[in-house]
Amino acid sequence: MSEKEKLPPLVDPDSLTKAISARESWRIFGIMAEFVEATERLAAIRPAVSIFGSARTAPGTAYYELTEQIARRLSDCGFSVISGGGPGIMEAANKGAFQGKSPSVGLNIQLPHEQHSNGYQDISQTFRHFFARKYMFVKFASAYVVMPGGFGTLDELMEALTLVQTGKSRKIPIILVCEPFWRGLVDWFRDRLVAENMISAEDMNLIQVLNTPGEVVDAIFKHYETRGFAPSADEREMLLNL
Repeated sequence: MSEKEKLPPLVDPDSLTKAISARESWRIFGIMAEFVEATERLAAIRPAVSIFGSARTAPGTAYYELTEQIARRLSDCGFSVISGGGPGIMEAANKGAFQGKSPSVGLNIQLPHEQHSNGYQDISQTFRHFFARKYMFVKFASAYVVMPGGFGTLDELMEALTLVQTGKSRKIPIILVCEPFWRGLVDWFRDRLVAENMISAEDMNLIQVLNTPGEVVDAIFKHYETRGFAPSADEREMLLNL
């Protein structure tokens, strides 16, 4: 047999392009549906605080218990608490809020492995697409509370800092909790990024590093003491162009 006879026939490029285009079109509709459903369902949860952190943190550990205490304090003070809806720090955040006076919200993501939803959610919203889910964290949050975590937590932190720094999102408190954990990263920001003019010295003011539930709640109220929690007209327009 010749080489030509052994090789399979080539797929018609035009038909392949059409098939891919059709799939992409349906995917766009699916993303739009996620945005519409989540926006309508979460409309009443403001003011809210998004809490991020590791999915690997076990119940009973210091980080888990501190997160639960922070979430409970926020909930009792009138803030809905938003987490990723999974285990670890996410579970601790939902658990603390679930026991409090305000809604516990889980923005769950469908993953091949690792993620499973926790049972402490008054409102549970599931996403297939990461960026639709991440948009909801930004859109509805009056503050970010970032607990110790890994790559996913750092991704969410850096996105929040970038959006505020570049003026694509309104300025809200971005609070890193547990100073010993974050010390090396904050020092690197200052000693490398600021020193080498990668960011301005003023950008460091976007971050607060705190340790206790009381400090976290006080910092959020202090940020909003001269204005309401709801976005202004300009801030709403900003979020529409996120």
